[in-house]
Amino acid sequence: MKFNLKDVFQPKLFGLFKKGNYDGKKFTSDLIAGIIVGIIALPLAIAFGIASGVTPQQGLITAIVAGFLISFFGGSNFLIGGPTGAFIVIVAGIVSQYGMQGLIIATIMAGVFLVVMGVCKMGAIFKFIPYPIVVGFTSGIALTIFSTQMKDFFGLPLDLQVPAGFIPQWGCYFQNIGSINWIEFAMSMLCLVICFSWGKVTKKVPGSLIALIIGTVASVLLSKFGGVELATIGSKFPELANGLPMPKPVAPEFDYETIKGLVSPAFTIAILCAIESLLAAMVADGATGKQHHANTELIGQGIANIVTPLFGGIPATGALARTMASINNGGKSPVTGIVHAVVLLLIYLFLMPYAVYIPLSCLAAILVQVAYNMSEWKTFKYLLRGDRSDVSVLLITFFLTVIVDLTVAIEVGVVLAIVLFVRRVMQTSTVSVLQGHEVAATEDAETASLENTDMLDIPSGVEVYEIDGPFFFGLASRFEELESRNKATKVRIIRMRKVPFIDSTGINNLRNLCERTHKRGVTVILSGVTDKVHESLVKFGVDLEIGQEHIFPHIVPALAKAKEIAESK
Repeated sequence: MKFNLKDVFQPKLFGLFKKGNYDGKKFTSDLIAGIIVGIIALPLAIAFGIASGVTPQQGLITAIVAGFLISFFGGSNFLIGGPTGAFIVIVAGIVSQYGMQGLIIATIMAGVFLVVMGVCKMGAIFKFIPYPIVVGFTSGIALTIFSTQMKDFFGLPLDLQVPAGFIPQWGCYFQNIGSINWIEFAMSMLCLVICFSWGKVTKKVPGSLIALIIGTVASVLLSKFGGVELATIGSKFPELANGLPMPKPVAPEFDYETIKGLVSPAFTIAILCAIESLLAAMVADGATGKQHHANTELIGQGIANIVTPLFGGIPATGALARTMASINNGGKSPVTGIVHAVVLLLIYLFLMPYAVYIPLSCLAAILVQVAYNMSEWKTFKYLLRGDRSDVSVLLITFFLTVIVDLTVAIEVGVVLAIVLFVRRVMQTSTVSVLQGHEVAATEDAETASLENTDMLDIPSGVEVYEIDGPFFFGLASRFEELESRNKATKVRIIRMRKVPFIDSTGINNLRNLCERTHKRGVTVILSGVTDKVHESLVKFGVDLEIGQEHIFPHIVPALAKAKEIAESK
């Protein structure tokens, strides 16, 4: 089969101008939305950078480079890319263990994984990840982000070394409760109140930006007139006061041991990126009536994560909040995301030196709001009403994310998703034993339930099994349960009119069933075999093992043959 790149890679931006339906009016709308989203993204990019264990300018570089590339190569008209809260935990862990070189390598590897996923047309798969798993991840990440911000939120000493784990972190906080800086805490509360309440004033300008401005102004005034020095970005990153040089591409140093150790974290980044970006794209589709191209989006996300770390950036993905802000402010196309990146670039070039005055307590408050919005606590509470399996999956992924490790949670979550999928598919396939006059004289499953359908008698010594659904490994145990019920059976008819396909495992189970049945002196007859199923039987030689004279497309000749065999035994 010939591979065609156009089948999996169709950037929305490229098609925008080909169609000739992009005009000045739409550009103006995109321009305004892009400027607004760029301003919204500013405090978040800085906060995510610091929270991830890197510098604020690295967070901003990520928003610029990745934001541009995701819009340029992505498969959605509306998705705004950049750093998000989902990556804070995993990035901080990689930086602490492997340093920046390790983070660069892991991010590039994640980008390669995403490109491969897109090329292999795996975009649709992520739509089938069970919702409890997604909520468990996001709620767990939200709680972890909240926990990591308590040091700056309460104004604990800058030199305080806070452990990485959730439980050790809170142990450290309680041990240092006497070191709370109440002025810092008051600043955090002020900014937090602004973040949550500003939406009642206007939704055009985000509360996080207003909190950033008010917090910074208050910090400067307290320092100048009150002699109170708050912990700021400048006190944590004094080198920013001299301005920022333009980032230059760096070549990472690859070695086998490092790559081997980073496979799992890189896979975690790729999965998180895929889940968050595609979920955001689906929400955007629902809000606009448009449709994204999932595989293209994965490839675009992959390209962004391959290139961005070369400029010192961190992992990036589609950001739901910024995407919805773009839509609500009139964004029409990927041009909005490109404008947002240009706005951030201008801020980086001309305004970044002033970031040294931003108090860390203000950024902590912004991230607490981010954590709250990510928590989906209402959805979490709602899902607790579900069945035991969904509740178990929800709690397992949540507690693994919070207490153990996000990488472990992702790996276990993927396994759980597979198990749940298999379990639910198994529930769709059933095997039943037909009794007396329950055999409909038609192979049309839809008309079988009608009152005027002729019903056939089952001859003495004949047993009829009916399979409803795909014939695969999940039916093996069900057959074994039913086989022991009737010891007087001479012929067993397996009716397969409702079997759309049979896989290799199902073939093997069918072969084993026939072997067990033959050992007991029972003849197996297949009826209602569709062309597709028959093709599979022939391919694996099962038709010869059963006997082609024992395979029928219709139940009537199958029953006649069964009666003949039963009477002869």
